[in-house]
Order: sequence, then structure tokens, then C-alpha cells
Amino acid sequence: MKNDQKKNEAPVRLPVVKMDGKSYFVDERLKQYRNTEDPHDFIEFEKDEVIVYLYSRAQALEDGVLVDISSLAEEAGFKCPVAVTRAVYELLNNTYQPGQSFEGRAWDLLMVLHFEIMRKKNTDIIYFAPYFNAPCHVEPKPYEMWAKCGPGDNHEPVITVMFLCED
Repeated sequence: MKNDQKKNEAPVRLPVVKMDGKSYFVDERLKQYRNTEDPHDFIEFEKDEVIVYLYSRAQALEDGVLVDISSLAEEAGFKCPVAVTRAVYELLNNTYQPGQSFEGRAWDLLMVLHFEIMRKKNTDIIYFAPYFNAPCHVEPKPYEMWAKCGPGDNHEPVITVMFLCED
């Protein structure tokens, strides 16, 4: 690669993980986790440890890939954080008709999800299909979604809601 090409490249943003309450960059080149605050604090990778892919929930929320609706979810009775994908957020924010609001549509989604969770206990994946209006159809139609309860960045339970075609 020529030097002038290198000058035009954007810096690479290293993924960040949390361990023991500290944030570390994942530096595959040096095979180390490097403390984001103290560059002298690092942890060597285990022998033959390979990071295949790392994208934290916090990064997804920061990047807008996920949108946090936890405050509304808490009002609806959820006891852990809830986020929706950007595509689901766009559907919830599609309030072209009078009387529609993001909060109302999100509440509808959360209520349908809550009822399905109560119906299908002891599973970490729920499939459901709330009905919504949209400009492309006259009557409300079901939008097939699924929700996954899994570990968050610090191994706490979190729920992510997405369309069937998303993962």
C-alpha cells in the first residue's frame, strides 16, 4: 500500500469489552486487552485465543443499530432493559395517521410481547406479531417479530426485539 493511501484511511475503532468493572480495547494485533483509561494496564490473550467477532450491545445502542425503549418497557412491567432494532424503531415511529404516536405504538408492541411471554414461560425466544397501521395498507396488519432474552454486556438479562428477518 502506498503512503498516500494510508494517509486517507480512517482510524480503526477497536472493540471494547468490560471485565471486572473496567473497559478494555480488544487489540488483536498485540494479542491483548488494553485498558481504555490506563494504557499500562493490559491483559494478555489466553494461548491460542482468537476473537472471531465482537460487537457489544452498548456499541449497537451508541451506533443506532439498536434503540433503547427501557423506560417505556419498565412502565409496561418489564424488569430488564428492552431495545428494538432500527427497523422496528422505524415502524414504531411511522405515525403518519392522526392519533398515532411512537409511545402508543411501542406500548402496543410491549403489551403483545408481555402477553406472549406470560403465555410461553420458560423460553428465551418469543415469536409474536403485533398489528400496526402503515401508509402502504388500509387496515392494520400483523408484523412478524421475535424477541430474545439474553445476556447483556455485563451478563445481565436484556431483551432485544427484531423482525423475523433480523438477527
